[in-house]
This record gives sequence, C-alpha cells and structure tokens, in this order.
Amino acid sequence: MATIALVDDDQNILTSVAIALEAEGFHVRTYNEGTTALSALDANPPDLAVLDIKMPRMDGMELLRRLRQKGNLPVIFLTSKDDEVDEMLGLKMGADDYIRKPFSQRLLIERIRAVLRRTASAGPVAAGEEAEPIVRGRLVLDPLRHACGWDGKDVTLTVTEFLILQALAQRPGYVKSRDQLMDAAYDDQVYVDDRTIDSHIKRLRKKFKTVDPDFNAIETLYGVGYRYDDT
Repeated sequence: MATIALVDDDQNILTSVAIALEAEGFHVRTYNEGTTALSALDANPPDLAVLDIKMPRMDGMELLRRLRQKGNLPVIFLTSKDDEVDEMLGLKMGADDYIRKPFSQRLLIERIRAVLRRTASAGPVAAGEEAEPIVRGRLVLDPLRHACGWDGKDVTLTVTEFLILQALAQRPGYVKSRDQLMDAAYDDQVYVDDRTIDSHIKRLRKKFKTVDPDFNAIETLYGVGYRYDDT
C-alpha cells in the first residue's frame, strides 16, 4: 500500500488520522513541524503528503515551495475553515487538493485515494507498453511517463496540472468548460469549485512562461471555459 506523510503541529490530528489511515492499509509517517519533515521527505519521499498550512518555524506553504523545487510529490493541504486565501495560494503553488478543518477522516481518506489514482493514471510507463505522446504544435505530452515539454524544454507539472492540460490538448480548438476540466482532473467523489480550476490554469501558464515568455496557447473564453490553441 501507499506511504502517506502527515505533517501537522496538532498531535491529536496526527494520532487520529494516522490510526484511521493505517486501518485502511496505508503506511503512515508523521511529523509535527516542517523543518524535520522537509529533511525526511527529501531523503525518503512518500507516495503523498498531507500538510497543515499553519505551523510554527516552517509553515505548509514554505514546505510545499521547497518540495516543489525538487519534485512533484502529490500534496493535499489542510486549511482552517476561513483560510480561502491560503487555499488559493496553495493551489497556485502546486498543491493537488485541499481540505478544510474540521474535516471527516473518511473525506480525507477518499481525497487521498483520489489523488493517488490520478497519480497512478499519469504514472511511469509499464514494462512492454508503448508510449504514444500527444504532440500539439510545440507541446509534447507523454501521459505514460508524466512528461511535458515545450519547444524541447522540460516543463514540470503536478498530476492535476498534467491532467487538465491533457484534457485541453486532446482536442485543440475545442472549448472545455470548468466542469469538464474538473471531471478530467478530479475523482467523481471530489467536489472543487470554479476558482480551483482557474488557479490550476494560472499555475500552468506561469510554468510555461518560465520557458517561453510569449506562451499563449491556453486561451480563456470568459463565461465559457478554456481551450488549447496549437497554431
């Protein structure tokens, strides 16, 4: 089973969530502050990390920023009920999902499973399986290897970002509504609102603009959705 890292300064949350996850067959590692977690996650990455945003010394935002410098570990944020700004910042930084406190352990487990399923669907190529990259103009997407390139330069994407871009690139010129992009990137049991998709799109554009300042292939049709233009 998958290994889950829990990072939260609330020992009660660490203990109760760890027990619930272990009862579902997950391997669990717990950390009560970000600095220790960063060293441990760098040395031995888990399959997914659940990070509290508000922690002393190193908060979840800074921990995610440093993790994103080295890889694409799937991350779910735990946020306080009224921290909508933190939620949006977290998504813009590359978090795959977020859950507001207080939360049900069953909801968290379902969200973890949903992100792991998305990660597996965009995972490495299996032995003997032929890769068929999607080529759209200067964009190359390899779903089997979770690889993305633009003009021959690598672009590092989270699982959610990759699935959204793949949904757009599969049919260039066709508009995808936010609901359609939610369906492509999220499990049926997971609800996200329009702002979540918008945040992922902004993050995608920012990443491509780091390798090509003139990138404009993802178009917004206000009130309708988004489309990919490969011209």
